[in-house]
Amino acid sequence: MMAEPRLIREIAKEIRNDWKTINPAANEYLKALEVSNYITDMYIYDTVSSCVLYFLSNAGTWRGDTARRIKTELKSL
Repeated sequence: MMAEPRLIREIAKEIRNDWKTINPAANEYLKALEVSNYITDMYIYDTVSSCVLYFLSNAGTWRGDTARRIKTELKSL
């Protein structure tokens, strides 16, 4: 049986705690993730899934074990 995916806001909290110097472009999308629960939700006029993709495209400077693990988790959603 597969585990239930974590809430998007829980993932965002972990990102915020780990990434010390957040890319400003990624930060805008991280703000959207911080108030979202599920990948299928809407954030204003965007889907949360598109916010996740935009975040990932701007998170190239975030590195390390936590970054790799969370990026993989987000991509799997």
